Parts: sequence; C-alpha cells; structure tokens
Amino acid sequence: LFGMQIAAVLLLLKRNSWIVRIDEGVGKIADGSDDYKINVKEMYAGSLEKNLAEHINQMGGGFQEAVRMATKNERMKAELITNVSHDIKTPLTSIINYVDLIKREGSDNEKIRGYIQILDQKSQRLKQLIEDLVEVSKANTGNIELEMTELNLMELVKQAVGELSDKFQQRNLTVVANIMEEPAIIQADGRRLWRVLENLLGNACKYSLPGSRVYVDTKRSNRHAAVIIKNVSESPLNIPAEELMERFTRGDTARTTEGSGLGLSIAKSLTELMGGKLHLYLDGDLFRVTLEFPRIEDWKKMKPMEKTASEGEAVQGMAGKGQEERQEVG
Repeated sequence: LFGMQIAAVLLLLKRNSWIVRIDEGVGKIADGSDDYKINVKEMYAGSLEKNLAEHINQMGGGFQEAVRMATKNERMKAELITNVSHDIKTPLTSIINYVDLIKREGSDNEKIRGYIQILDQKSQRLKQLIEDLVEVSKANTGNIELEMTELNLMELVKQAVGELSDKFQQRNLTVVANIMEEPAIIQADGRRLWRVLENLLGNACKYSLPGSRVYVDTKRSNRHAAVIIKNVSESPLNIPAEELMERFTRGDTARTTEGSGLGLSIAKSLTELMGGKLHLYLDGDLFRVTLEFPRIEDWKKMKPMEKTASEGEAVQGMAGKGQEERQEVG
C-alpha cells in the first residue's frame, strides 16, 4: 500500500511538471515564438497533458503558417504596387512633358487654356500619388536605406514651418509656433524626417478650418524631443484615431479636398523606421499629432542599464502598430 502511495505521488509530481512545461510553452508562443514546440516525448500516450500539448503545438504551427502567408501577401502587394506604379509612371511622364509643351505654345482660346490647366493639375496630382504609393510600400516593408545622422530637431521644425508659410496664408490660417531655442539633437535621416514634417504640416494646412490657428509646439525632456501640431478640422472627424492612420483613409470622408490618404501612413512608417514615435489624438474636431525622438546628447550620457531601458521603450514604440492615431496628408 505504501508503495502504491509513493507511485501515485511520483505520478502526480510528473504530471504537474508536464503542466508547468505546457504553461511555459504557451507563454513562449504568446510572446511571439510561434515556432516553439512543447516536448511531449516523456508524456504518456492518451493522457490529457499530452493531448493538450499536441493541440497547442498544432496551434503554434498554424500561427506560424498564418504569419508566413501574411508576410508573403504583404511582399506580393508591395511588388505589385511597385511594378504597376513603374508601368504607369512612364506614359505619365510623356503626358506631363506634352502638356508642358502645349502650355509653352500658348493659345488664344480661353477654354483651351482652362483645359490645359486642368490637365496639368491632374497629371501632377497623379504623379504625386504614384510617388506616395511607392514610398508607403517601401516604408511598410522596411525596404528603405536610411542615412542616419545627428540633426537639430528644433531647427528642422523652424525651417519646415517657414517653408510652408505661404500655403498657410493662402488658406487664411495663422501658425502659432512655439519652437524652443535650445537645440535638441536626435538621430534621423534628414530627407525622410523632412518628408514626415512636410506631411504633418501639409496635412494641418490642407484640412484646418479656414481662419483658425495651427499650433506648432516643441518639447524637450531628459531623454526625448517632441513636436506637437494641433489644429481644428474643417470637416467632422467621425472616425477612430487608429483607423485614420491606415493607408488610403482620409479624415475628409466627402473627399472634397485633394489627397491620397497616404500621408499619415507614410509619416508613421518612416518615423518608426528611424526609431521615433508618432501619436495621434482626436477630440471632436480637434486634431493633435505628436512626433517624438530620443535625444542624442542624453543617450550618450546614459548609464548602460538606462540605455537598455530606453532601447526597450523605443522598440515598443516601433512595434505598437495599432495605437491612438490617424488623419492624412498627401
């Protein structure tokens, strides 16, 4: 009898170790290790633990296949966009060139001049849309070579606001810029970061209520530098912030303004590729976007453990795809 009790206790301990193993396996799969397999060799055939572990392994394999197919589909979509854009771009370039030649020839007919102007505007818009398609495809697949260098974010914001000042005036918008004089050095690709700022400010210019103010503020903490752009939308923003960050989605649902619905998606993807974060907040018709990057000078001063913690924050920011965000630019 005593021997049977010992055997029962040993079996109970063994089965408990299997449950612990299953729990650890589920945790690893939940953390993203979809190729992880729970070791079932020591488990008794037909036991509840072995059946459960085998089902979990099958689920993990299913997840792995789903990820593989999703990656393949995303790559095929990117290749399709690139190929189609290239095929369209060649004849479009010819159209733009011929329209330019016709403009130079001139015409006394007012209607014809009007038609030529419309052709010029629409062909240029189509060219911009194609460029945006290629850009967002590359950004979402990470197929972009970045030239990372140290930049003063405050100076770049100041230049971007000045560059777009005429467009804000044309829309009867007042820009209230509070840009810090103290430099905030970050690491980024200058050309890509300029594209991000141009998209965000252009978005505010295009969709703000005429006669209103656009606020451009900058902030600097011990570890990060940020740009905050706030404006009141001309059209109702009856859309969740996270949906507004998706490709081809526009805050102007009536589509009365020209835009591709790609601007914010491009800005978000480029920002994350450079190690930054892009947050979007909507409150009624109030639109607020925050662009944030780690500061270089504080990064260099950090202790090794602090650097590791900061790197973890940055990685989480790059991985957090579906957060509180979205409008458009284009």
